[in-house]
Parts: sequence; C-alpha cells; structure tokens
Amino acid sequence: MAVKRMDNILIVVDDLEAVKAFFVELGLELEGQTTVEGPSVGSLIGLGDVRATLAMLRTPDGQGIELDKFHTPDAVRFGPVNAPVNTLGLRRIMFGVDDIDAVVDRMQAHGAEIIGQMQYGESYRLAYIRGPEGIIVGLAEQLG
Repeated sequence: MAVKRMDNILIVVDDLEAVKAFFVELGLELEGQTTVEGPSVGSLIGLGDVRATLAMLRTPDGQGIELDKFHTPDAVRFGPVNAPVNTLGLRRIMFGVDDIDAVVDRMQAHGAEIIGQMQYGESYRLAYIRGPEGIIVGLAEQLG
C-alpha cells in the first residue's frame, strides 16, 4: 500500500516556547500542546522513563510540525547548534510564501538570521533563514 499523506515532522527542542513562537510568527497555527509520559510512550520510541511536552503546529494547508521538549531522559545534542546545511540528517524545512521579502523582514525582526537568498531562473525566489536552536527554514516564492 502506498503512503496516504505526511502527517508531521518531529523537531526535538530545548526551548519549546522560543521555537513555538518562531513558527507561529512564520504563519503556522498552534493546534495543541500536551505532556506525554509512561511505559507505553517509552516502548513506542525506544526510550525508558520518558516524559516530554509536545506542541503540534499546522501550516495553512494542514501539514504538521511536532515540537518535543524532553524532560526525561535529557535530549542529546549531536553536533553544533548552527550546523551547516550539508551536515548529515534533516537540515531544513521549506515553506511556500507569497512575499518572501516581507517574511524575511518579519522573521529577522524576531531574531532569525538570514543564511542566503537567490532567484532560481524565472520560477522562484528562495531564502534560507536560521531560527532558534539552529533550525533552518527555507522560503520559496513562486514567480509569475
């Protein structure tokens, strides 16, 4: 059977409130937040003594980002916070936007760092920004 849809992407964070605020400012909607714990959670994810706070955010078209703040066990940092885009693993999330300049300006006003911008032919304008905890977000504005 084929995949029906992508339900969500998980991002493990240390500062849940800062990352939540970043994605809400970007235009995602906070769907809900809860704390999960116990043996059933631990057996699902392969960890013992789990307690975590989860926040679910949705894009206007319904795609999900789950932010998890682990209280136990402590989250494990692998590599530098501001790892470059060519570091192995999940490196960025990309969103389509209507006005890339306005989004970049708004996000910079909320602490995002611009990594770079370019125009891809006559099709797209692209920008990469870095938000809290080194999260890289790609922005794409379709031209024409």
